[in-house]
Amino acid sequence: MAVLVFTPDRLAIVKGGPAARRAYFDRTLGRIAPTRAALPAEYAASLAQRNAALRRVSAGFSTLQAVEPWTERVASLGAALVSARLELLAELRPRFAERAAELGLSGGSLAYTGEAPTRQLLEARIERDVERGTTGAGPQLDDVTISSGDRELRSFGSQGEQRLAVLALLLAESDLIIEQRGSAPLLLLDDVLSELDRSRRAALLERVGVCGQVLITAASTAGIPADPAQLVEVAPGKAREGSWNG
Repeated sequence: MAVLVFTPDRLAIVKGGPAARRAYFDRTLGRIAPTRAALPAEYAASLAQRNAALRRVSAGFSTLQAVEPWTERVASLGAALVSARLELLAELRPRFAERAAELGLSGGSLAYTGEAPTRQLLEARIERDVERGTTGAGPQLDDVTISSGDRELRSFGSQGEQRLAVLALLLAESDLIIEQRGSAPLLLLDDVLSELDRSRRAALLERVGVCGQVLITAASTAGIPADPAQLVEVAPGKAREGSWNG
């Protein structure tokens, strides 16, 4: 069973640096296309080997000839990873826009920044790479821009909008999993309703109501604008069946 999780620290997907977004979309790639799940790790391993070979050349312990096999491998795996990411975004993009609009975030869009490294590109910059001891081109440097209209949400979105964008991404992925597998993922949503106004809370709960099994935590029932199928109240050391007073 696929499990999709929201916790407050997941806002880093939108507000954090490119590495957080690359990691998120590569994990999503593994859930959507299991045959490609190992691709990011395979690329990272080959990249580490090339970088190590570059540093050996820089230190005078090796020659450029030792770098060539890893250049070929990095170019091949890098192209495959960029292609897989682009295919994933093509699937997520319309679903993300639709879910974002439902939550009150208009003009939601995803855009990939970067291109596949070719052997020619890597060879053309070999002197700079040797000098720095690292590969200066490839999907390890790429990013995904998450926007609302013409506003890039990392820099110009409020924390509430960033939260909506993360939720829209999870819901878009849930839609894609349902379409591909025929079964819904389990959604675990921790403290998901804070910083959302009542109308957006209602819109979120209406959407997750058709997403299969969903577990939501909240500080109090007053913040939940819907009647849950089951309510469990947790007090220090104890959990009990609660009563709905919304």
